[in-house]
Amino acid sequence: MRTIFILNGPNLNLLGHREPEIYGSTTLAEIKGWCEADAKELSLAIDFRQSNFEGEIIEAIHEARAKAAGIIINPAGYTFTSIAILDALKMVTRPKIELHISNVHTREEIYHKSLVSRTATAVMAGFGAYGYRLALRAMDEMTRSGTR
Repeated sequence: MRTIFILNGPNLNLLGHREPEIYGSTTLAEIKGWCEADAKELSLAIDFRQSNFEGEIIEAIHEARAKAAGIIINPAGYTFTSIAILDALKMVTRPKIELHISNVHTREEIYHKSLVSRTATAVMAGFGAYGYRLALRAMDEMTRSGTR
C-alpha cells in the first residue's frame, strides 16, 4: 500500500481558532479525519503529522524518503524562512505537494516567496481546508502515474 506523508508546520495545531477569517473554522483534527477517510477510499495509507519545531519536520521528511510514496507538506511559516526544510525536501525523489490553506499570493508580500516551491512537484493554495482532500487525490494520481 502506498503511504503518503502529510506534514504540517507551526501553528497549524491551532486551526479552527487561529485567524478564522483567513484559515476558516475547520480544525486540524477534522482535516486528519477527512484525509483518513479519503485515503481509505483511494487505497492509500497516510502518516499525518504536525510540529511547531523545524527539526521534527526535517526528521519526518528524512523518514519519508524511505517510507513514503509522496509528501504533502504545509510548512506554514517555515515556507518562507527554512532553507533546512528546503534542503531536506530536495533529497526526496518522490512527488511533493506544497499546500497552503489561504491563497498566499493575495496576502502580504512576505508570504509571496516560498522557498519550498523551489523543490515542490506541485503547489496548491487557496482552497481552504478542503485543499488537503484535493492534494491527496492529486497525490494519488501522481504516485500512480510515476510523477516525480
